[in-house]
Amino acid sequence: MKLRCVIIDDEFLARKRLLKLLESFDNIVVVGECRNGNEALDLIPIKEPDLIFLDIQMPDMNGFTVVSKLTFTPHIIFTTAYDSYALKAFEINAVDYLLKPFDDERLNIAIERIKALKKKKQASLLEDKIKKLLTTYQSETSNYINEFITKVKGRDVSIYSDDILYFKSDGNYVQLVTDTKAHLYRTTLNSLSDNLDHEQFLRIHRSLIVNKFYIKSCSYISNNEYKFHLKNGEQLISSRSYKHLISEYLTSIE
Repeated sequence: MKLRCVIIDDEFLARKRLLKLLESFDNIVVVGECRNGNEALDLIPIKEPDLIFLDIQMPDMNGFTVVSKLTFTPHIIFTTAYDSYALKAFEINAVDYLLKPFDDERLNIAIERIKALKKKKQASLLEDKIKKLLTTYQSETSNYINEFITKVKGRDVSIYSDDILYFKSDGNYVQLVTDTKAHLYRTTLNSLSDNLDHEQFLRIHRSLIVNKFYIKSCSYISNNEYKFHLKNGEQLISSRSYKHLISEYLTSIE
């Protein structure tokens, strides 16, 4: 019996890499690809896949949010480029994941685990584990701001911190800059900084805090200033005052 599979990842190369690796699995047929969470929520009820490969960090919503919005739960293999606290949650709850760049041996192990669960008809057990994962994720992040409520044309709109590329000071407000739009939120950057997870967010300027997940590369300019290249093509320039934080970040990713 073949497993119907959907790949959900905002990175084109990551999707193509996974497609290439899956060609060697006779028991898997890819029935769809999605570039973001919204596409996934539209496609999954139509295709009803047995298995989804779900990226954690995507521009519109993170993988956890996608799971929480699903009306039914297929088998899930999470994918991520960041070996962070989330992976500890996966291991604790026995929900599988793949670390980018994808490795064919690790992929084979993950798929064999999914096949074993399906063969033993343990789908309900896997659903329970995913629910525990979501609870763990929410408790891990509860000490930090992870959702901002803003007004758009008179209605409340939720902006999740995982979907914000960077925060930019704007008078008495802060711009919440996502891949599609900048939203104004009434607070100061200093106050906001105290309530963000510094494992995920890096202050590079008195008016800028960047989401580490969206940093593509960082290059030294001069005079202790750096240029940050983001995955969406934007560039941000740091100030000398935050050199020590940037140095710590660069050391952590070496």
